[in-house]
Formats: sequence, C-alpha cells, structure tokens
Amino acid sequence: MSDSLAQAHGRAPLSARLLVLAAAALFFHGWRGHQGGQLQQLASGQLSLGVAALAILLLIPEARRNWRWRYVPVAITYALTLLFFVTATKLTTAANAIFLQAAAPLFVLVIGPLVLKEPIRRSDLLLMACVGGGMALFFCGHEAAVTTAPNPARGNFFGALSAVTWAITIAGLRWAERGHATGTSAGMVTVLMGNLLAAVCTLPMALPVAAWRWQDAAVILWLGMFQIALAYFCLTRGVRSVPAFEATTLLLLEPTLNPVWTWLVHGERPAALSLVGGAVILSSTLLNSWWQGRRPACGD
Repeated sequence: MSDSLAQAHGRAPLSARLLVLAAAALFFHGWRGHQGGQLQQLASGQLSLGVAALAILLLIPEARRNWRWRYVPVAITYALTLLFFVTATKLTTAANAIFLQAAAPLFVLVIGPLVLKEPIRRSDLLLMACVGGGMALFFCGHEAAVTTAPNPARGNFFGALSAVTWAITIAGLRWAERGHATGTSAGMVTVLMGNLLAAVCTLPMALPVAAWRWQDAAVILWLGMFQIALAYFCLTRGVRSVPAFEATTLLLLEPTLNPVWTWLVHGERPAALSLVGGAVILSSTLLNSWWQGRRPACGD
C-alpha cells in the first residue's frame, strides 16, 4: 500500500513507521556506546546531550525557528525521562530499567484520549491490565544488590517514573508535530529545549571528569550526533503520521535488544520475576499492536 493510500485509509504510512524504527535502532546502538566509553556514565551522557543540542542547533535550521512557551512542558518531561532513566540504570540492572520504560504504552493509552483524542479500544483495556501486571512483578520479591545494581528497588522506581515521562514525551511530540507546517518542526524545537535542560541539570553531577581519552571524545560525538540528534530527527518526523500508541510499540525494538546485550557483555542477570514481567510487557504490547493492525480488515 502506498503512503498516500495508507493516509487516505487512516493508517500511518510505511515511511513513517520506518522512521520510528530507525530511531529505535539508533537508541539501541547509542546505549552500547555509553557502556563502552571510559568516562563515568553520567559525564558521558551529559556531554553527549550538549553535543546533541549543538548539532540540532547548527544542522537543523527548522529547530531554530518558532520557539514557543507551549513546548516547554513537553521539553521538561523529555529532560526528566533522560534523568530518570540514567538514575535507574545506575541503581538497578539495565534490563530492569529498559523493561520498565517499555511499559510506556500503558500510560499512552491513558494520555492519548485526553491530549490527542486518540480513543481507547476494548483490546487496549486488556493490554493495560497485562502491562500493569508486568510492572507489578518488578516490585514483588527481593533482588540482591550487586556492583552494577546497588539499589534495585529504588532503581525500579525511577525506571517506572521514566515510563510515565516517556509516554508524556511521545504524546507531547505527536501533539506538537500534528498538522505542523512544512519547513518547521515543533518536535525538534522541543527536543533541543529538552537536551539543553537536561545538560544544564546534570552538569554539576557529572563534574569533575575523572579521565579523558580521544576515544571518549569520539564516542561522545557519535552519541550526540547520531544516538540523540539523528534519532530524534527520525522520531519527530515519524510521529507526525504514526499514532502515539503505535509509535511506543515500534520503539519496543530497543528494549527487546538491550537486555540481551547487557547479559552477554556485562553479565547482568535480572531476577526471574523481572524477566517474567518484562516478557509480559513486551509480548502483550506487541500482540496488541499486531491485533490493531488486523482490525481495519477484520473488525474488533
């Protein structure tokens, strides 16, 4: 089905979905870069946010136009997502943090009807119950503290917060981009604002930088320009046509791949209940996305 025909039938065009998937792939690849750098994680993240803001400002002219106060709340939730997620990965396993953030579709289903007028379907209610149950499993039982996860319970809490703010961010970017004129991008303006806010807030915590090598500079440049700037360029373009709920499900490519990487490279093994909870969140969300894709042809 062509992009124009897809839009005529109320479906997101394939090109928009591919842009969201490209963003997910860049998010995943960039996370590996953070883990591979020699700088402490917070310093690496803070510096890459600064590079991303500079890259967006210099390379995307539309991000320098049409700044509006109404974009500030979305920029704040985007910045909070970055801060909450980094905090979660410092306190709990990376897999836990990523799986919990993958629960964002649950909150999008609540936000969508209120902000975007995108209705909840009956099958979405079942998804909300499944994702809620999956999240609850992360807080059942007790995970022993290890070097890479010194406070799993607190880290899981920040991971859950990042799911809420990430859902608001995705819905906010779609709200800002919806019906936006060609040649301007409210989404990129919002992302630029958010990167600047997060960089300023984390700068005191990231200093002093303990060590510095030219390889670190290369990693930070790569992360800032590709994992953040290019990824959000793709995402803001994609959400113009892709509903917020579908966008969050397409972005599940990242949490599907990341825990495998942390297990293979860093030896992080989440608790059994956490793995079950993550499996419930991912499988139920993907199944619901597949079912919604069948509905235009088969009905509810």
